[in-house]
Amino acid sequence: MELAYIPSPSHGVLHLGPIPLRAYAFCIIIGVFVAVWLGNKRWIARGGRSGTVADIAVWAVPFGLVGGRLYHVITDYELYFSPGRDWVDAFKVWQGGLGIWGAIALGALGAWIGARRRGIPMPAYADAVAPGIAFAQAIGRWGNWFNQELYGRETHVPWALHITSSEGGRVPGYYHPTFLYESLWCIGVALLVIWADRRFTLGHGRAFALYVAAYCVGRGWIEYMRVDDAHHILGLRLNDWTALIVFLLAVTYIVVSAKKRPGREAVVEPGVPDGPADGAEGADEAEHKAEDKAEPEDVEATEAAEVAEAKDEAGSATKKS
Repeated sequence: MELAYIPSPSHGVLHLGPIPLRAYAFCIIIGVFVAVWLGNKRWIARGGRSGTVADIAVWAVPFGLVGGRLYHVITDYELYFSPGRDWVDAFKVWQGGLGIWGAIALGALGAWIGARRRGIPMPAYADAVAPGIAFAQAIGRWGNWFNQELYGRETHVPWALHITSSEGGRVPGYYHPTFLYESLWCIGVALLVIWADRRFTLGHGRAFALYVAAYCVGRGWIEYMRVDDAHHILGLRLNDWTALIVFLLAVTYIVVSAKKRPGREAVVEPGVPDGPADGAEGADEAEHKAEDKAEPEDVEATEAAEVAEAKDEAGSATKKS
């Protein structure tokens, strides 16, 4: 008998009359809001306008959802297109199944389209939203808890996840809560990126690349613990290979970018002042304008004083004569 464990929800859907409210969808929605909120604060701090992150997210989020679903369906096609399966289930996103690799790839494409339309450098935008994406992943993973999916090997640790459902080939029992491990790891990644960005003034996409590299490290060992069906290549799960390749690409980008484009972008959004420097210039300009405006008045006052002095001298001369 287990004395301590993490219970699984009895169901992941609440019905408001005929309308189903799915916890998995709510976790994704909350994650998106957190990512946009934090990204907006970081974008403003970098010199951008408020609301720009949300405007570009209108492009990035739908692309990301489609990309995440496509990656899942393609890499687990037998769940939908093998004999006895219903291909219509491939469209039932609420049942779970979003691949982060596809979500980031296609989401980046959507963000690039939105950024290009506004004349914004994509690397700067990616740096601003990177920690928020990690927090969004941390929140979104709790949707897997509601769906009783993506757990690890059987275990008897005090924080074991108690799976009670037997649908989809599940075997009730106690397993490693890999959803929780990844959620906590993503929080750590977000905090790491925020700290490194402040400490080293990361720019030109390096904060985003750090997020990608750090996430891949955690995803590698977490993926290795999972027991759900997956394709294997040379003894490793497909997602482990993906994490390894993406990690190497991200680290390479950080090294090359730091050499070619050190520092951070001076301007991240056209038409927005650069901050304190521009503010100081604006103050100086205002001061010069004030001086220019006051100068004619000073000239007039000086001339009036000279005229009065001349009259006094003339009056004194008249009296003496």
